[in-house]
Amino acid sequence: MKPSASRYLLLVAFSLLLGACQSPPPVAEAPDTRGPAIAQLEQSLASNELATAEDQLAALQAQSPKDASLEPFQRQLAEAYLRRSQIDLQKGDVNAAATALSRARALMPKAPALTGEVNSAIAEARKADLEKAEADLKAAEAKPVAKLIDPSAESTTIALNIGDMQQLRRQLDAIAADVVNFHCDVSIQVPRIDDYPWLATLLTKRVTKLDPGFDLKLQKQILRNVPAQVVLTPRQP
Repeated sequence: MKPSASRYLLLVAFSLLLGACQSPPPVAEAPDTRGPAIAQLEQSLASNELATAEDQLAALQAQSPKDASLEPFQRQLAEAYLRRSQIDLQKGDVNAAATALSRARALMPKAPALTGEVNSAIAEARKADLEKAEADLKAAEAKPVAKLIDPSAESTTIALNIGDMQQLRRQLDAIAADVVNFHCDVSIQVPRIDDYPWLATLLTKRVTKLDPGFDLKLQKQILRNVPAQVVLTPRQP
């Protein structure tokens, strides 16, 4: 073999050996998104940002539906919602407590014992709220409505139409109702002495009919230059 051919073959062999010794270029690894996502979830739970934590957990579960390592986070989130429900209930915010409880149930549907006690407390609170609302409604319905007086005023003066007996009777009916319902003292002011007895009698009969035991306090005032009128003064509690 000629020297030139030998050198050529030696060069080819050396090239092949060098190529075999070289390692293949490294394959780029996919960025680790799961680790930071879990860290963010843990941070949200620690900060009690439950809605954010729930969204983060849902995203992780969507990426790995069968990943059992996410179950502790789900239970931790459910327990956090349960604690929030208890706090809301203690504050008297039944609606917020029920909302938080529903989230806890959705996260742990197979653990009814986890939410049973709080659920019972919310049911009792709703029952108490309903009973209070019913009692307030009954009290409002039972509260008397003033016919002629302003209950918030110190006194109310009502001019009497003594020239129209039919209208006067209606006035006295309303006056008697206000006297009884708002415990009013009565001052009958008339320009003539003769006007007082019959007006006092008409009013007294009506008050007695409404409440036979009512302690009616009448005052007579003769005011020559004042038309017949009645002044009703609610008694101070």
